[in-house]
Amino acid sequence: MDASVIVVGAGPAGLMLAGELRLGGVDVMVLEQLPQRTGESRGLGFTARTMEVFDQRGILPAFGPVETSTQGHFGGRPVDFGVLEGAHYGVKAVPQSTTESVLEEWALKRGAELLRGHTVRALTDEGDHVVVEVEGPDGPRSLTTRYVVGCDGGRSTVRKAAGFDFPGTSASREMFLADIRGCEITPRPIGETVPLGMVMSAPLGDGVDRIIVCERGAPARRRTGPPPYQEVAAAWQRLTGQDISHGEPVWVSAFGDPARQVSAYRRGRVLLAGDSAHVHLPAGGQGMNVSVQDSVNLGWKLAAVVSGRAPAGLLDTYHEERHPVGRRLLMNTQAQGMLFLSGDEMQPLRDVLSELIRYDEVSRHLAGMVSGLDIRYEVDGGDHPLLGMRMPHQELVRADGKTSTTELLHPARGVLLDIADDAEVREAATGWSDRVDIVTASLHDAPPQGPLSDARAVLVRPDGYVAWISPGSRAGLTEALDRWFGPAR
Repeated sequence: MDASVIVVGAGPAGLMLAGELRLGGVDVMVLEQLPQRTGESRGLGFTARTMEVFDQRGILPAFGPVETSTQGHFGGRPVDFGVLEGAHYGVKAVPQSTTESVLEEWALKRGAELLRGHTVRALTDEGDHVVVEVEGPDGPRSLTTRYVVGCDGGRSTVRKAAGFDFPGTSASREMFLADIRGCEITPRPIGETVPLGMVMSAPLGDGVDRIIVCERGAPARRRTGPPPYQEVAAAWQRLTGQDISHGEPVWVSAFGDPARQVSAYRRGRVLLAGDSAHVHLPAGGQGMNVSVQDSVNLGWKLAAVVSGRAPAGLLDTYHEERHPVGRRLLMNTQAQGMLFLSGDEMQPLRDVLSELIRYDEVSRHLAGMVSGLDIRYEVDGGDHPLLGMRMPHQELVRADGKTSTTELLHPARGVLLDIADDAEVREAATGWSDRVDIVTASLHDAPPQGPLSDARAVLVRPDGYVAWISPGSRAGLTEALDRWFGPAR
């Protein structure tokens, strides 16, 4: 085998997955067709849940000081994300190029192998391994691996070569995006509906502004390269009346509003993550974030199967858990597109939604959906509100000093948190101590009615989601450990 796992694509999803696999002790090769990173800003910042994910792996400090905001939107209607306790709309003004640079360094330091300038031409699932045909700088070569994961974007070669079904709708309109220098542009951070379409703008610093323009009636086009800047400037002038043709384009792109999702995230030994599995309107900047979270869900499971710690059936939970998340992503981005990009006929619905958002319960629902903080997996069937939800950050005190639920997840291992200092709980988990860290600690400065206030013990998966809690779970601890971490040793 050339590698236990081959990941195709070195964007945020592929790099995150490579690092996760290395934390799980699996050798991984990343194939990227571009000879070097583009340096393009693309997605700006990341959501609250992705920020938590990066923090749970110890990556967040590499971004330096970050700025967050509680003010977001849904389809152009302002939403206060602060209605969710401790939540925010996300980290602002971090270009995707920075995110990719941070994730690449993190993955490489953990031993991932990255081969740039390598294009996948074909692949064949042989039942017990996969053969990948690659064109590289030194010519064609065949690589063998136990599993392949396509993280190669909306036009995924892996998806097509492996025969994944990709139902949905094609793009119906085209939008422009540009980062430009030398123009004084009025900020429109959540966008503005104008008579001929929609415009959005925000300062990026150093005299650069990000603009997005959607001209109503502009048909979708399949371009082979970025649109000419003058085409973007002309559209901006038609919609806003402002002439920006004298500006210096830093980056120009065009995109559409397709809505497609693969029917299955796994076919045999080939899996998909990120845009390879779902494409949609980039409303609310959710795409990169859902892609990273796909990889975090998949990484520890695939590592456990490859290393023999868990049966292959664990991989089935990847589709079971992430396909509904992708389906909901398409639903909410399509809804936002209708609200934001339609004409005056949609104004009554916009007005009704603006009224509804004034209710905290509605704002909490929309904020949870866009931020990813409301994701809940079916893990147990018990009645505790934390089951299947993300483990919130909680300061802890153990015999050797302070720690936190976030810090305990840095190694990407399971965590059994023994809050009640229960020897029976610790004894029951000893057969899984090679995969699960057993930690006895008390809660530090926890609110009396907090999510862990009544808990005696909590089992947290490597991706940060609660798999078992006492009291409140239907299953026993050993049953939960066996389900998520394989048989005891």
